[in-house]
Amino acid sequence: MRTRFSQALRLSSEDYGRLLDWKGIVQILLWPLACLLFIVVLWSITQDQINQEKENAWQSAFRQTSAAASSYATQLNQTIQQIDQMVLNLKYDWEEPSIPVDLEKKKRWGLFPNDASVFVTAIDARGRLATSTLLTGTHPDFSTTEFFQQQKSGCCAGLLISKPELAKRVDRIVIRFSRRLNKADGSFDGVAFASVESSYLSSFQDEGLSKTDFISLRMTNGPLLATRLGGNSHEFRVYYRQDPIFPTQAGVALESAEKFRDGKARIVAWRKLQGYPLVALAALSEHEALASYRELAQSHRQAAKIGTLLLALLAIGGTYFSAHIAWRRQREEDVRETYRLATDAADEGFAMIRPIYGKENEAVDFLIEDCNERGAALIGKQRQDLIGAHVSQLLPTEYRDEVFLLCQRTLEHGFSESEVRVPSYSPLHATWIYRRMIRSSSGLALTVRDISEAKHHEEALSHLANSDALTKLPNRRWLTTFLPTAVKHAEHGAQRLAVLFIDLDNFKNINDTMGHEAGDELLQQAARRLKDAVRASDHVVRLGGDEFTVILEHINAGDDVAHIAQTIVSALKVPFTLAAGTGNQVNASIGISMYPQDGTDAEALLKHADIAMYAAKAAGKGRYHFYQSHLSDALLVRMSKERALRHAIDMDEFIVHYQPRVGVTSGTLSSMEALVRWEHPERGTVCPAEFIDLAEDIGLVVPLGELVINKVCAQLAQWRSQGLDLVPVSINVSPQQLKNGHVSASIASCIAQHGLDASLIEVEITETAVIDNSQTVSRELAELRRLGITLMIDDFGTGHSSLAQLHRIDVDVLKVDQEFTRALCEGVEGYTVFRAIVSMAAALDMCVVAEGVETPEQLHALRALSCDEIQGHFISKAIAANEISRIMRQPRSLLPLPHEPMHGVGGA
Repeated sequence: MRTRFSQALRLSSEDYGRLLDWKGIVQILLWPLACLLFIVVLWSITQDQINQEKENAWQSAFRQTSAAASSYATQLNQTIQQIDQMVLNLKYDWEEPSIPVDLEKKKRWGLFPNDASVFVTAIDARGRLATSTLLTGTHPDFSTTEFFQQQKSGCCAGLLISKPELAKRVDRIVIRFSRRLNKADGSFDGVAFASVESSYLSSFQDEGLSKTDFISLRMTNGPLLATRLGGNSHEFRVYYRQDPIFPTQAGVALESAEKFRDGKARIVAWRKLQGYPLVALAALSEHEALASYRELAQSHRQAAKIGTLLLALLAIGGTYFSAHIAWRRQREEDVRETYRLATDAADEGFAMIRPIYGKENEAVDFLIEDCNERGAALIGKQRQDLIGAHVSQLLPTEYRDEVFLLCQRTLEHGFSESEVRVPSYSPLHATWIYRRMIRSSSGLALTVRDISEAKHHEEALSHLANSDALTKLPNRRWLTTFLPTAVKHAEHGAQRLAVLFIDLDNFKNINDTMGHEAGDELLQQAARRLKDAVRASDHVVRLGGDEFTVILEHINAGDDVAHIAQTIVSALKVPFTLAAGTGNQVNASIGISMYPQDGTDAEALLKHADIAMYAAKAAGKGRYHFYQSHLSDALLVRMSKERALRHAIDMDEFIVHYQPRVGVTSGTLSSMEALVRWEHPERGTVCPAEFIDLAEDIGLVVPLGELVINKVCAQLAQWRSQGLDLVPVSINVSPQQLKNGHVSASIASCIAQHGLDASLIEVEITETAVIDNSQTVSRELAELRRLGITLMIDDFGTGHSSLAQLHRIDVDVLKVDQEFTRALCEGVEGYTVFRAIVSMAAALDMCVVAEGVETPEQLHALRALSCDEIQGHFISKAIAANEISRIMRQPRSLLPLPHEPMHGVGGA
């Protein structure tokens, strides 16, 4: 370095003179000046980035706080509505003389929550305890309590929410939600109220909150009802020095440090609850909210310091070498300038356009002389395909005229700039663009930037509250606003209007067999088909689950509605292709109500369309049905069946039959399957096929399942007392029972109550349970395994379970569906499939049970395949407990030995 520097000092006077002329001086000073400029730019950019990061951090914190407050408010609304509903139910029962009020009994039935944090109480007009879900043995006097006196004085017609106070019966702080009880003449008859622990109302919202963040529930006039710190802390601390008042329905603001007891500023978001004098708060610490920003700012500053040092070194080196390479500097600067210009617009498309003039000196076409790749990509082309092309050849006629007009206007005025929505006939691959065109000496310079995302974000925010997240269709909230308006328009214009209530038939099977992800995918495809099946002016709405509504305006006759309904039925009948498999078919049952003949308001039209939909289902599904007044009677019939089933469970009108399973080799009784029957007081014995589906639809399969579990355990205990050799009994458990999360506890309680060994109970689950990856189902299956209960897959081969899923839950037994057993002797294919199942089960160390064995030939084939056990009418149908006990006493084999003739031994 010293040698080269010395050589530079010894430059000839001629060379020195060349360096000292103004061009040389500029070239020598260019490096330090340029580096100084870059340092300034670097720090300017760094500061801009720091400022932007800080702004982003603020915005993110505001959004997070608002989301937490909204989520908390939504959950509180649902919880308080449920609490209000319990109080209303109690009020209704009290004020209806024909209904006995016994909260303890209703709690045992599961009609009130079995939660120590919430209990419901009724007190009479003198303030004495009448009935309660809380059993303490004490009878406190409520006559002097503030809420009792307020209700007695007729303070309010609706729900009264009291400030937190100590409940003497439980020695805990509670909030009381109360309603006045009236006699038939309207006079005061007592108070119905629900007592809720303060901590319960803040127990379900702490996700995303740090230890210094908190959520609170307050009265709108300030007093605190419940609060909770983040970070899974259950510590109760009041952070506000004084009760705050929030004047608006919802909002978010930065609250200064002096407002809080710990002296920390916070971002506070609030949402007032609809219909209740309550406000939900979420508060995030300003310090925590800006933590990531501070780290990023430090990182940016450190990077800027390093960049400054590098630029300084570069300036020193550049100054030294500039004397020797000055002649190359200009060329490098040209390249750098060109590169800078290109990178400045890297996110934009640009093109150089030259006008082509006609005989009268007017622009008749335009030639693309150059463009970048981004510009070509915006219209789905390659750069080399655009250079040299005429605009008239690239664009469709409609859009070409618009572009020609833009170019001619720019030639005239010199500049054009705008943000435009891209029409459907445009070749541009964007919905919104920013475009700028400048006239130059050689033609036109066009710059185009895709701003679709920004515009879509604006539109998404405005429609988020009224859109269904899964299908992107308008949701129920949108419908409640739109339909009344549409009815008014129809009334004022003397027009007709139709409401189509659509339910997807057999959709539950898709969810049960293929999982909820497949169900969601089918709903998305169904939504698209619905949009395609109706007119552009019609409105498709997703109500929830598998229910949709279509609003048809400006219709002339019922035939028009029938045509559209049939189009929808046909469109949805085509099998769906899902990621989990093809050939998935559902149908659509459609109920139709018409304005004005079927209703003059939105509520009546929706209700009658719903009733008509049930009529379509009753007629065979996959069809449409117009509303008729007598259809309401059909709905009453279904409700009657529901009441009968509920009564049957309450009165325990069920018995259990047992179907034996025997070992293929030994022929002796190895286990049994418990099958429930309904002993109807009028119809006699009713098979499960007539009531299980209804029980699942209305949520009664869980209490019914608990009845069966208790009956089976009690029967095993009775057989043991009779000195019989017990064999395991398998109980069918539905996916709903597993999702309920209490089946393992129910079985554990029953076997403990009757002193049974867990090995005597086996649980049969469907393949739907195998593919359900929910935490609740996985936890239930694991708990059953921990208890020592055998797990069996029922009707194996009819669902979509995989080897990995079977291995994951450690299944003990595969019960092969009777369709496979029936196919055993019908051809080589059926035999081969069954052999593959046996081989797979052997590899996974699972026992194989063949269901539906009815012939000696099937038994012979199963013996040849080394099947472990069989079940079916060849042995016995499902029989009562006293009949199965006779089989249990038989020491002999229930099957003929392999060398004996097979004549069947099916039970009566």
